[in-house]
Amino acid sequence: MTNPSGFGSGSRLTFNSPLSGGRADRLVGDLAAGRPATVLDLGCGWGELLLRVLEAVPGAHGVGIDTHGPDLERGRANAARRGLADRVTFVEASAADHPTTAADLVLNSGAYHVFGTVSDALDALRPLVNPGGRLLFAAEIWERPPTAEQLAKMWPGITEDACLYLPDLVDLAVSAGFRPLRVETATRNEWEEFESGFMAGSEEWLLANGDHPEVDKVRSQLDEHRANWLRGHRGVLGFAFLTLGVPTA
Repeated sequence: MTNPSGFGSGSRLTFNSPLSGGRADRLVGDLAAGRPATVLDLGCGWGELLLRVLEAVPGAHGVGIDTHGPDLERGRANAARRGLADRVTFVEASAADHPTTAADLVLNSGAYHVFGTVSDALDALRPLVNPGGRLLFAAEIWERPPTAEQLAKMWPGITEDACLYLPDLVDLAVSAGFRPLRVETATRNEWEEFESGFMAGSEEWLLANGDHPEVDKVRSQLDEHRANWLRGHRGVLGFAFLTLGVPTA
């Protein structure tokens, strides 16, 4: 969704997921401890986590793949500003179809759908992680069963089968050949920061541009998104971060 306010652009967000700076710092520290020489981010958006890993591992090189051109341009600009342009490549392509080389560290956060189901994604990602390497896999989960009323307030066509529960997600990762090194979930505060940040720029634009011809459209988008969150998935939809390891042989 694009409109003059930048709704859906993520311009007010550091990460395009319910991820706090504190959690990101710890995740990056854990992932960088293995000194990965190569990092692959599939469905990278603007690649903030990828860039932070590269900053933490001097000499490492990374590739970020995504289909959304504006996000990739943001990632390239951020890389140049932080002196990382010679160590990262952003590719506009489908992560599922673009030829890739296995890496020491693979990131796939909130983008499993590019491969199909969660199970499809984990199966596709397993051969892309070098022996002894790591995968950071993050995905939506159910915190508790949604009611019919809550499902009706979420996005069109969603059913209870759309997400897994945390134990089932971890079981799938193990079945795909990974070992779970760390299992954690986003907090309520991280979700609220994410959802509020997603809408903040558009709400401010709306207040300042009441006579703009797009104002009704923007207001409708905002009201629908807020209802989906507050009357639909708030307290029901979770977000899991799995740090997964691959055996050395």
